[in-house]
Amino acid sequence: MTKEEAVEKAKQDLATRLAINDTDISDSVSEADFPDMALGAGESGEMSGQMITKGWRIELKAAGQNYEYRADKHQLRLFKFKGRNYKI
Repeated sequence: MTKEEAVEKAKQDLATRLAINDTDISDSVSEADFPDMALGAGESGEMSGQMITKGWRIELKAAGQNYEYRADKHQLRLFKFKGRNYKI
């Protein structure tokens, strides 16, 4: 998955979760190093390899709220949405 594909998937996922149009979501993307292979956003009970993983921090804004997704070329994760992490 490319950075652009990750951003598009994140916007589509958030639009579905919030029941809004993905064109109503603004985005900002930065390169990031995450502490593990789950991008520092492991789901409850999930085990992951403990090695620095390069990826992207995708910050989305919709309806006055900020949301964070984390991605690398293999996966996309939603970070602390309503107190939980999600693997998309």
